[in-house]
Amino acid sequence: MNERVIELTEINPKEFFGAQNSTISLLKTNFPKIKIVARGNKLKIYGDPEILDEFERRLERLINYYNRYNKLDENSIERILTSNGKEEEERKFGDNKQILVHGVSGKIIKPLTENQRKMIQLMRENDLLFAVGPAGTGKTYTAVALAVKALKEKEVRRIILTRPAVESGENLGFLPGDLKEKLDPYMQPLYDALRDMIPFEKLQVYLENGTIQIAPLAFMRGRTLDNAFVILDEAQNTTHAQMKMFLTRMGMHAKFIITGDPGQIDLPRKQVSGLKEALLALKNIDGIGQIYLDDNDVVRHRLVKKIIKAYKSIETE
Repeated sequence: MNERVIELTEINPKEFFGAQNSTISLLKTNFPKIKIVARGNKLKIYGDPEILDEFERRLERLINYYNRYNKLDENSIERILTSNGKEEEERKFGDNKQILVHGVSGKIIKPLTENQRKMIQLMRENDLLFAVGPAGTGKTYTAVALAVKALKEKEVRRIILTRPAVESGENLGFLPGDLKEKLDPYMQPLYDALRDMIPFEKLQVYLENGTIQIAPLAFMRGRTLDNAFVILDEAQNTTHAQMKMFLTRMGMHAKFIITGDPGQIDLPRKQVSGLKEALLALKNIDGIGQIYLDDNDVVRHRLVKKIIKAYKSIETE
């Protein structure tokens, strides 16, 4: 009788194994010739090699399902353990094609406006995308959802989220606390989006092992970003040098999204926005997409749309 040890990484074993180890019970029922012992995040399995191989294939399908939907129920487990796998593939691609991510507690994350749908399509067609528009249009949230989707589907190995910390002059020394405490408040919108899409414990693992990295733009200097989905948020506050530096970090098998609102530039007067400059300089390059979201894409409180229109009227007078 052979023995194998399977370690479950980036998964909460309590949730995956189910209440009173219900998942383990179903595995034992469907594989009566295998002895299964669960300890922490490890499974010890004993049996003939051929049956162990099949068990590992079925277990991998269960893990993929759990990673996609962030949940497991008895019906799903039974279906995955007894199907030939083709049904699961059909289900995967037959799902609502609009859905980007099944988030925490089954939250469905998908585009809510036509321009958000265009943004997703442009990201499929290009490796670099500029998504520009006012606050509340979902450009950052959609970008993070696209990044999480790419990570879940193993199209990239890591996600890198960055912002130019212009309010602090990218000199964070005067803020209290260690580096993480200094950065967290400024990076909070990015954390908020991730927490909607990735269970807390898995997100902590990703942040600790570097699968997901959140850092100010200054920290990108000198790096080559391969096999990564990279988002530059608040790009209207980049300078010429910062934007050029960021764009030239692009490595092999990388996807870049740059989001920003040219109407909310916090740079010193007479300082040219790197975003505005890049939009003009790169608009005709094949492989680079641009999408402009507007007031009709605002998905926050109904008053936000009215506020944006009111300010637009006085700013153009």
